[in-house]
Amino acid sequence: MQRGYFIGLFVLYLVSSFLLAATTPIAPHEAKLYFSHEGIVPFFMHLGEHFVGGVLGIRILFLLFSVISIFMFYQLSNTYFKYKKDVYLATSLFMFLPGIITATVLANVGIVVLALVLLFVLLYEKGYNWLLPFVMLALFFIHEASVIFFIALFFYSFNTKERWLGTLSLAFLLAFIYLSKGIEIGGRPTGHFIEIFGLYAAVFSPLLFLYFFYTMYRIFLREKKHLMWYISFTALVISLLLSIRQKVYITDFAPYVMISTIAMVDIYMRSLRVRLPQYQRRYKQAFAIVVGMLVLSSLTIITHQLSYYMTQHPSKHFAYRIYHPYILAQTLQKEGVECYDAKGRMALQLKYYGISGCVKPE
Repeated sequence: MQRGYFIGLFVLYLVSSFLLAATTPIAPHEAKLYFSHEGIVPFFMHLGEHFVGGVLGIRILFLLFSVISIFMFYQLSNTYFKYKKDVYLATSLFMFLPGIITATVLANVGIVVLALVLLFVLLYEKGYNWLLPFVMLALFFIHEASVIFFIALFFYSFNTKERWLGTLSLAFLLAFIYLSKGIEIGGRPTGHFIEIFGLYAAVFSPLLFLYFFYTMYRIFLREKKHLMWYISFTALVISLLLSIRQKVYITDFAPYVMISTIAMVDIYMRSLRVRLPQYQRRYKQAFAIVVGMLVLSSLTIITHQLSYYMTQHPSKHFAYRIYHPYILAQTLQKEGVECYDAKGRMALQLKYYGISGCVKPE
């Protein structure tokens, strides 16, 4: 990929993300976080709202974290790739992953965790080891599911015989156990194993997730295993194992798996370049199909507002839970209705728009 194309895609990403963040109504999980006032996400939401009004305000700092993540991903790609065009390609694919676009637009802890994970790997590759404990400490307090990250670090340090890293990761793992933090494990065998594949397909796009799965497996069998692979592979395996017994929240694992976009591009480009030009055609065709599916998945998110208002069956649209409370609140306000009884997170969404419940708690 040429530099000019990359810059154009980056500008497109910035404009699309800004417009989506400014125009998309508050989501159910955002409303819950907004009124909880507990944790780093509500703090950033209210801090951003202090400087910028509306839904853009509660998301503005997460937009900033997304730009920081892309910058660090770009820098990290420079340490893995010999050719600049590979760096541009990997970063462009990363930018337009459906999971990245969603995490950029909606306030969530995932984009903060992603920035910290990328920072950790980048500092490690650059040799700034003295800064790593501070990043680990931040992940420990910000994200309870970061126990995945520390397990990956422990396995990596055991394999590379880096005792200092192994000691640090083990200390954080013991702290998780002592404080009873981490991912809640329980339940009994259910049907969530298939569901997790659908969630990963939504994060990557269906065909790209298949290639991600292949990349993880291929590196496991015969490729050099970098820290980045240990983090993504550990998150993938743990999520699949947990999905056998319980519902898995993809936001706990997505920040750790998406960084391996670098590995996917690396495997593809090496497989392509070892072949003569006449034998590269099938690889290029397969690449075009995979990227085409990624573009369709990304466009589905970017144009979701248009598709919602155009659909004849809004209740079946994936964004129904976002737009229905917003449209209902507008209708109630026009009619002069000041209260409306709703359940769950929808009540919080209506509350954000100034519509309180009619039944007062005793």
